Amino acid sequence: MSTRQADIRRYLVPVNTTSTQQLFTDCLVIGAGIAGLRAALEAAEHCNVTLVCKGTFSDSNTWNAQGGIASVLDKADSFESHIDDTLKTCCGIGDAEVVARVVKEGPALIHQLIEWGTEFDRVNGKLDITLEGGHSHARIAHSHGDSTGRGIAESLSRKVRQMESINVIEHFFTIDLLTDEKHECIGAIGRRPSGSLQIIWAGATILATGGAGRLYRETTNPECSTADGLGMAWRGGAILRDMEFMQFHPTTLYIAGASRALITETLRGEGGVLRDCNQERFMKEYDPAGELAPRDVVSRAILDRMLKTGATHVYLDIRHFDKVHFLKRFPLISELCESFDIDISRDLIPVRPSAHYMIGGVKTDAIAATNIPRLFACGEVASTGLHGANRLGSNSLLEGLVFGKIAGQSATSLVNGAVKAEHHRMQCDVPLSDRSRLDAEDVRNSLRALMWRNVGITRQETPLTEAAEIIAFWQRYVMDKVFTNSFGWECQNMLTVAGLMAYAAKERKESRGVHYRQDYPERDDKNFARHIELKRE
Repeated sequence: MSTRQADIRRYLVPVNTTSTQQLFTDCLVIGAGIAGLRAALEAAEHCNVTLVCKGTFSDSNTWNAQGGIASVLDKADSFESHIDDTLKTCCGIGDAEVVARVVKEGPALIHQLIEWGTEFDRVNGKLDITLEGGHSHARIAHSHGDSTGRGIAESLSRKVRQMESINVIEHFFTIDLLTDEKHECIGAIGRRPSGSLQIIWAGATILATGGAGRLYRETTNPECSTADGLGMAWRGGAILRDMEFMQFHPTTLYIAGASRALITETLRGEGGVLRDCNQERFMKEYDPAGELAPRDVVSRAILDRMLKTGATHVYLDIRHFDKVHFLKRFPLISELCESFDIDISRDLIPVRPSAHYMIGGVKTDAIAATNIPRLFACGEVASTGLHGANRLGSNSLLEGLVFGKIAGQSATSLVNGAVKAEHHRMQCDVPLSDRSRLDAEDVRNSLRALMWRNVGITRQETPLTEAAEIIAFWQRYVMDKVFTNSFGWECQNMLTVAGLMAYAAKERKESRGVHYRQDYPERDDKNFARHIELKRE
């Protein structure tokens, strides 16, 4: 498959090994969320590791994750139940073997996190596990109430910094993966904190760059989630899979003029109720499970209710919650509500859906390997087969933990093997463009609005076609330019990945999981019980 304008560039910047500072490492890990940190720790047991991230350790979806991590942590629960819940949510295209492995390896790795200092919430000395939508048993563990991701990331980052075999470089913007004439990944080129370019040669590279939520106007994701890993993987020749599947979180705080903030679905799991602008409870009209229906169902129900009532949002009603318990259980959300003068004992919380999690990504096998030799991927940037067409809540941190370990093991096996990577002199020039330059900030803002409008929660053929044409136009005037800053490189990555998402969404002429086509509202197992895979020509 070709997106033409996105295909004209192999590298976003010129590559010249004779004039660029170079660094050598056994294993390069790109990204510092749960997957990247866990991968680095695993690989560092047997080789030298360089871990880079474009911000700091706190700039990740992991750090911002509220809800929790799902795993079988209670005797009344079972692996079979968690596997079954996950496969049901996958909507027919999940990988049963991958699901079973992730579920079964989860408990031991969570207990390892506890040994490494993660403070999970407890009641009477036992882990305080809760229920979420789509789960048939309570199996969600939390850290500091609604700061689970941060709690895990802090313990992992502390351990990373204690490891002498891990070299951490923060504020390093990875621009592109480097490949040789055999199409093997031999490292990456990026911008150092000082502003100069640097090449990092690596025997194995692990991509753990996170998601793509910032492609949408409404998103829970931090500013760093601009699809950089997906863009560089595409340019390097990786297979991208399931790019039409973007999960929207049903409930993010809606305050006009303010950035969207996640309101964890644990509130609904513990009895929160959704009401429309007329204060009518409505979820039972859309699904028997009501507020505990899967996220895609709840998101579409909210959108439909907003359209029917002419409102910009609906409300989450937790007025019946004990305020003291709420403050202790959900300190972040409590502080957030107070900052907007929302008293949860008497006020409704205004909410609406936002882009939340990229289900699709770089295709990997069961050991986190991509189709590019020496390149592995884990976490949100990867498509492992765990989520299928819809992610079960709180399975994402679990996936990052398990596949981070797997990727680290695979990279270690490679760099400690007999065949070593070879680093050759490289020079790749980028021709100057004579086309006019579009303003990157204007393009980014317009792109995010276009994606929300045309490639959003509900989709149709004509808007998808329009989106693809507009994105191709922007690509023509942006993809051929050489930028010298991260804002421009992010814009190029966003345009590249948005084009792929619009294409895949147009190709899947059915409704499955988080992908809902109004013109094809039924699931079509005869023609589409499969993945859509894209590869640069």
